[in-house]
Amino acid sequence: MTLDRARGSLLGLAIGDAMGAPTEGMTLPAIRERWGRVTGFLEEDAAGTDDTEYAVLCARGVLAAGSALTSQSVAATWTDALQHQSGGFHGAGFSEMIAIANLRAGLQPPQSGQRNAEMWSDGAAMRVAPIGIYAAGDPDLARRLAAADAEVSHSRDGVFCAQSVAAGVAVAMTADSVDPVIDAMVDALPTDSWSARLVRRALQIAEDAPDLLAAEEALFDQIPLRHYIWADVAPEAVALCVGLLRATNGGLDVIESGVNIGRDSDTIAAMGGAVAGALHGMSALSAAQVEQVRSVAGRCIAATRGTDLIDLADALVQRSITDRTGQEAAR
Repeated sequence: MTLDRARGSLLGLAIGDAMGAPTEGMTLPAIRERWGRVTGFLEEDAAGTDDTEYAVLCARGVLAAGSALTSQSVAATWTDALQHQSGGFHGAGFSEMIAIANLRAGLQPPQSGQRNAEMWSDGAAMRVAPIGIYAAGDPDLARRLAAADAEVSHSRDGVFCAQSVAAGVAVAMTADSVDPVIDAMVDALPTDSWSARLVRRALQIAEDAPDLLAAEEALFDQIPLRHYIWADVAPEAVALCVGLLRATNGGLDVIESGVNIGRDSDTIAAMGGAVAGALHGMSALSAAQVEQVRSVAGRCIAATRGTDLIDLADALVQRSITDRTGQEAAR
């Protein structure tokens, strides 16, 4: 069951990412006007974008360091993977590109994340599902490791939201319902933070809505920060994700809802897919969609090209088991 859930989390992330890429940056009404409702891949060559590929980098960092993961070891993983890539980075977010430039200029974490104009983007939250898989059942460990990963490129709410998603996946790996998952995601956010306030508002909106479509509409109307030019604000994206998890009761239809709500839809659907995939496992996903995204395209990060997400999920589970067995033996 653990392997099935781990695979479901990474593949749910990649499916949401690939499905949501064409609707990214659009509004909910514009999506409905063009497609009615998106229920599958819109492109024949649909593939995971930077969300999936940075999750691969996150997983590599965890596989290399385990529970000893630090921001410095994450920075080393990034540098090793990216040192020979001078161009490309198709679809990469500004937060990651600025962090890469900072690392190349000699800055180290946490400065590489603090000196970043998009320190509160959703670029860290989108990639930390592998940490939740490794820390299955241990949201405190997930939060600690997520902070280490996120601080390479983010600060403040960008880090808080990464901790929220990682904690949610960690609990989803062992939970029987979405309720403890949402509790863990909320608990990971400082009570008085921008992120926590927006997530609590989204949960109330979802609980008050009479059905899923009404919840999507109300969340789209009330949560987005429309005064900001970009849609990649972490508190917004995570609030929409948590609201949709509540509205769908943690079902895999959270992926479809994330795609159709617009804004940073690939990231919203990817985060929701990572959580719901961990709850329900790969066996609950469409086999055709799994085959479509299983092998990473590497369009943004060339070093990730050809990575098999099933093999990667299995490696994370094995590393987790090995580390926990060793820790117990040392006591």
